[in-house]
Amino acid sequence: MHKLLFFLLTLSSSFLFAQKDVSEEILSEGKLLFRLEKGSWYGTDDILARFKNKKDSVGGYLSYETTENKINTIFLSRFDSNKILVRYEFDSLPKPSPIHIDTLNHMATDLEKNLISIRQDARNKASSNEDKFFSFYEKTSLNFIPVISNNERNVFVLTGPQVSGIVLIGNDYKLSYNNENELIKKEKIHNSILEFPYKSEEMKTTVSTYHSHVVTEYISSTDICTLLLYKDYVEWNQHIVMSEKEVSIFNLDKESLLVMKKKAWDKIYNSKKD
Repeated sequence: MHKLLFFLLTLSSSFLFAQKDVSEEILSEGKLLFRLEKGSWYGTDDILARFKNKKDSVGGYLSYETTENKINTIFLSRFDSNKILVRYEFDSLPKPSPIHIDTLNHMATDLEKNLISIRQDARNKASSNEDKFFSFYEKTSLNFIPVISNNERNVFVLTGPQVSGIVLIGNDYKLSYNNENELIKKEKIHNSILEFPYKSEEMKTTVSTYHSHVVTEYISSTDICTLLLYKDYVEWNQHIVMSEKEVSIFNLDKESLLVMKKKAWDKIYNSKKD
């Protein structure tokens, strides 16, 4: 695991390049993906415990944010993808116990139908993988997160571990769709996949981890989503993403993001060694 010893950054105005718009947009999207995934996690736990008789009928699930900033998680019928078996409502930041459980209103709303459509298309694209665009790794699975907001329709694809004790960064994708739910663009967010154990195997505690970006300049919203999902399990509280020109510093405890120029970072880092 790549490690960087934690040090306090004393940032002066001459060093810090304020990129609030970029960092706020990435942070907001990352937190949304995190909340959607938490809703899916808790919804899955509940349906397996509460509705065991429906387990064999489930054909998929997804979560979305409502206009009231709540998180809804729906489970689809394997026989009719537009039929909803169970619909959960969670707080804006989902907790294990849902606010409301609906098993009566089986018809999907227009928003739900569109989310189901682009999610299913993304799954089909990954399953067929005709152009070898997607990569697959042992003991991992792909998680598909459809998002419709700000007149954009996207499906984020994250790779999750099927074993405990590790965090996976990378092998993630973004598929973009038009208003007819037709694929218009697909992109890789990372070129590879990295594995970070929850805790260091050495005697010293790791308080900061990092990885490098080649495809994009900044930390990705999928990075932030993954880091927040596992923040309560890992011993480190800071993750740094390095690119050729930018450095992104994400604080897991404060859930805050700082973006600065690589030149400024190098100047501060070198001054700490003097």
